[in-house]
Order: sequence, then C-alpha cells, then structure tokens
Amino acid sequence: MRMNLVLELLDVPGQLVSILEPISGLGANLVTVIHKRDAKNENGKIPVQLTLEGEKENLNRVIDRFDELNISIIEKDGYINKELISTILIGHIVDRDVRDTTDRINALDGVFVVGFDIKLDGEKKSTALINLEVDYGNKQIAFDEIEKICQEKDLLMINEV
Repeated sequence: MRMNLVLELLDVPGQLVSILEPISGLGANLVTVIHKRDAKNENGKIPVQLTLEGEKENLNRVIDRFDELNISIIEKDGYINKELISTILIGHIVDRDVRDTTDRINALDGVFVVGFDIKLDGEKKSTALINLEVDYGNKQIAFDEIEKICQEKDLLMINEV
C-alpha cells in the first residue's frame, strides 16, 4: 500500500532526518521526499511531501508516531487536514446583516462556519460565538480576513489564543 503525506516541519537543521527514523523503524519504506524549503509559512515551517509504502498497519503506526512527536500532518492522500477554531464577535451583529457576515466567512478559501451561536440582549450589542473549520495551517489567515469583515461592520472580534 502507498500513502502520500504532506508534513509541516520547522526549517532548522535535523528536522528532515528526524522524520526518517519512525518510517524505517516501523516497517515502512520511503518512496519519495519533496522538501520545499522555499515555501516557508508565517510560523517558519515548511511543507515536506512524502510517499510511503508498506503494510496498512505499519503506515498507521508511522502516522501515530508522527502524532506522538508533534509532527503536523497537513495532508494525507490528497485530503487536507482541518483545524477547528473559534472567534467571538461583539456588536450589532444582527443589524449589520448576520447572513452577509456568515456568507463572506464561508467564501474565504479553506474556511467554513460549522457553528454560529448568538446571544441577543434587547437593543444592546449582541455577542456571537463562531466555530470554524479551517484548512490546517491557515488559522491566522482566516482570523486576519474575518477581522477585515469586522472592521467594515464595526464589530469587535476576540480570537482564541
């Protein structure tokens, strides 16, 4: 069986070598490695594409080992891993067209609203908790784009830490 992975590694000496030991040590074979040093993200990490070959159980053990080592797998066999994030909006959310806000967030590349809870307080400002599913590694990009929408609509945005 073959498996294609895209990992995210810090761009420091020894990182690439550190991922090779779990592969061979758990009975999988490395078929290809593409180390994209020129594609560093805002966290100083780079994507490394791997093709592995082996028995399904061995490949699953490699995935488990990467998780134990806190090695981020951003894509597996063409499927992009997602992260769940939350943000809070405060202001006249309903008056500023909640549907437009939601549609604009959903229109962002790799971002999808999976939960939207709003607390209304009469004529006062309302509060909304928005839960989002974001392509792995795009959390800050999503927050930055949502912040632009909030500035336009005069809403306060509070992000998770």
